[in-house]
Amino acid sequence: MTESPTMTAVDAVRDLPARIEGLLDDLHQSAVPGVGERADDLVRSVVGLYGAGLERIMEILDSHPDAERLIRALADDDVVGNLLLLHDLHPDSVDSRIVAALDKVRPYLGSHAGGIDYLGVDDDGIAQLQLAGSCDGCPSSSVTVQLTIERALLEAAPELDGVHVEGMVEAKKVAPLLQIGHRPSDPAPAAAPIPDHWSRVLPTAVAGQSQRLDADGVGVLICNLDDSYVAYPIGCPRCGSELHTATLTGTALQCLTCGTGYDVRHAGCAVDGGMGLTPLPLLADSDGDGWRLAVPELVVR
Repeated sequence: MTESPTMTAVDAVRDLPARIEGLLDDLHQSAVPGVGERADDLVRSVVGLYGAGLERIMEILDSHPDAERLIRALADDDVVGNLLLLHDLHPDSVDSRIVAALDKVRPYLGSHAGGIDYLGVDDDGIAQLQLAGSCDGCPSSSVTVQLTIERALLEAAPELDGVHVEGMVEAKKVAPLLQIGHRPSDPAPAAAPIPDHWSRVLPTAVAGQSQRLDADGVGVLICNLDDSYVAYPIGCPRCGSELHTATLTGTALQCLTCGTGYDVRHAGCAVDGGMGLTPLPLLADSDGDGWRLAVPELVVR
């Protein structure tokens, strides 16, 4: 039996589009006229060639007696499935992929949200969802649900231009999820990107305290707010110091090195309105024994 690609191999393939774009940008900067345009034509030709090959493979498989199982195996593969999506050859519709992705994340949402109804994709390519439930009035939980749903849907349906969830609890202090924060005057470590994968963690901090945890080798800060956990990258975005030594008073976390205060209940907003913390989705495990943390690819360690 052929083994599935390792995560390293899959990640390497996923990095290729960005590398190709970078190389094309470099060629477009060439002093030789027409180099960039010829490079674009070369890439289009190569993509068209393997696209035609994939289409022929799907046609051949369609007449195979075990076609359904073989096509399903290809569609479920991380690498091949994305190529089938790219060339509009995937056997599953966008609606069915979105519904399946929602079914996968529902067990992890736990008490953070009630039912999630899929309303369809609008004319702008935005998946419309309706949340029937609450996030206990906590914007950090709201961000957790939003990130979890967005991540799942955009991985299952990369052709989407966005995800909109009605019924999210909002607070005036919380900036839009994708808004870039104010940059500090001094260089600071980069904020965490959208999380990459889920890791099981067992927080032990009592109410009103914080702790440092390692999730797959990544340092994270866990705060217990009235027996409700919230999670953030371990590093202060202003000075890079580890925040597990910071003072937690109520919902205010103060870095002991630079003195910056963060409201950990309200999505890590900085008290002074500058660059805040980046919330990490943290959800009660479906078996009730532990928690699932979305570990980012890059965080301040």
